[in-house]
Amino acid sequence: MLWFALIAGVACVLIWMYLLLGRGRFWMVWRMSAAAVPTGETPHIAVIIPARNEADVIGESVRSLLAQRCSRSLRIFVVDDNSGDKTAAIAREAAESSTRSDVLTVIAGRPLPAGWSGKLWAMEQGIEQALRFQPSFLLLTDADIQHSPQNVDTLVAIAQRGGYDLTSFMVKLHCQSLAEKLLIPAFVFFFFMLYPPEWIRDRRLKTAGAAGGCLLIRPEALVRAGGIAAIRQEIIDDCALAAAVKRTGGKVWLGVTPDTHSQRAYGSFREIERMITRTAFNQLRHSVWLLLGALVGMVLTFLLPLALVLSGPLPLVSLGATSCLLMFAAYLPMVCFYGLNPLWAITLPLSAAFYMWATVHSAIKYWAGIGGEWKGRAQDR
Repeated sequence: MLWFALIAGVACVLIWMYLLLGRGRFWMVWRMSAAAVPTGETPHIAVIIPARNEADVIGESVRSLLAQRCSRSLRIFVVDDNSGDKTAAIAREAAESSTRSDVLTVIAGRPLPAGWSGKLWAMEQGIEQALRFQPSFLLLTDADIQHSPQNVDTLVAIAQRGGYDLTSFMVKLHCQSLAEKLLIPAFVFFFFMLYPPEWIRDRRLKTAGAAGGCLLIRPEALVRAGGIAAIRQEIIDDCALAAAVKRTGGKVWLGVTPDTHSQRAYGSFREIERMITRTAFNQLRHSVWLLLGALVGMVLTFLLPLALVLSGPLPLVSLGATSCLLMFAAYLPMVCFYGLNPLWAITLPLSAAFYMWATVHSAIKYWAGIGGEWKGRAQDR
């Protein structure tokens, strides 16, 4: 039994050495920010905002877009996806208060056809109208995103200087409540572990990912990838779109921004759990074997090191402590990026345990026929 525990302890250390040194330096958040500085005139950009019951956030999002340094180059299309609140009216009021109502078009969403997710059907309708104005870029953004004044300019500069077909920012998510402090930095950390930005930018590698809250794409690249219709049933639509662009010869860039924020607050653990369960089992392609493999991998990577520290025998404690130190060192930059006390880095095993449960719950909901539940729709059946 001791030999088995020693082998597991060595495996933990090797896993964390690989994650730190061999997985595209995904944990070095400071390397993911934009290096391109906007200069010159920005080409025409069509902004597509799919919105369903977003009355509490859509106004600030529209105002932030109209305050862009390149606002004269923007035309904004809000697709009201059959909202039951005042989403459309508040979007119009925001444009009028900025004296720029001429650049905003609010589209009343048509009924959702079979085989489409709600968000992607809304995006399809917005893009359909936006392409009539022959924009150089399409900005696909969520209704809760509050853009910094230089955000769109910066994405365009990255695309132009690097020859990228798709560029996106992982915006800074809301991180104020206890649940958010424990789970939101971990969410971004796990995302970059799955989709290392350095690997995404490398055309020689198949890894492709994007952050759909703030995504810029060239219209010709979207057409080459088959359009939104090609991914119409995808729940993790941003990564699916990035994969389609890269698969058809396009270049993809993913980074972070400290200045553009999501206004969507997750005040409780239940709310974050719902966010995770929406996509987790879909990420595992609905495979029981991948689910079991993911759970074993999470235990080995995040929980076993702590168990070894508490086990007693000195060799096991040493291996566990080494793994924990490597784990906390890898997570610390993300904790600091979110402006939290560095001691939050030691909570990663607890965060991982929560994500394991949420992943299992995601599978249970899928088997119950309510997978991908969002805004009153079960989209992953």
